[in-house]
Amino acid sequence: MEAALIIFALMLLMVVGLGAYLTVKAVGAAKRGVERTVVQARRTVEDTTLRARSFGQVGVAGALAQLRLDLRTSMRATQQALADGARADASLRESLALFERLSAHGHELDGELKRLEQEPDKQRTAQLLPDLRERAGQIIQAADSLRWAARDRARRFAEDELSLLSEQIEMESGALRDWSREPVDDLAAAAAEWDAAQTAPNPSPSPSPTSNPAPKPTPTPPPAALNPPTPTMQYPWQKAPRPESAG
Repeated sequence: MEAALIIFALMLLMVVGLGAYLTVKAVGAAKRGVERTVVQARRTVEDTTLRARSFGQVGVAGALAQLRLDLRTSMRATQQALADGARADASLRESLALFERLSAHGHELDGELKRLEQEPDKQRTAQLLPDLRERAGQIIQAADSLRWAARDRARRFAEDELSLLSEQIEMESGALRDWSREPVDDLAAAAAEWDAAQTAPNPSPSPSPTSNPAPKPTPTPPPAALNPPTPTMQYPWQKAPRPESAG
């Protein structure tokens, strides 16, 4: 009885622990989903704000907003292109590692541009604009280079696969159009050849001179005597010789 209670208690603890684990996993997944939604919404709002500033404001504020917008757009497009390509092409993982290093410089520049938007000294900010444009241009150029290289690679693979598929389809189409000989005729010809091979007489092997022994010569009878004894004439009235007289 005590063993049954212990087993029941252990099973209850396992069920409770499994339920708690599944609850924690579900809460974590929901939390990550909410965080992704919040980040996406915040990013959309910030991009919309930057786009409005780049069109609605002139001078330093508009230039800073345009730089941030160009930088974020290029980096986001490159990240998406590399992530999508890495699922089908494992060689793009190295490109993703390079992009992560480039993203660190991009985030640093974006944070600096964001702080300069709140800078009251617009003259000082205007003096920094050429250097900021050059840094942003380098980052954008590097990101665009990675993105277009990944797209060119994917397009080349798709073209090669399409060419190979087209060749295979052309070969199959040619085989389907070859109706001069039907498969049934080929099978009938093969069956006829098989029957002929089975019914053909097997040639008897010719005896080799070394395999069979030579026939033995017939023994010749000894020559007859010159004066053979004259056979004794037996007459029917003559008595047969007695056994005791023989010899």
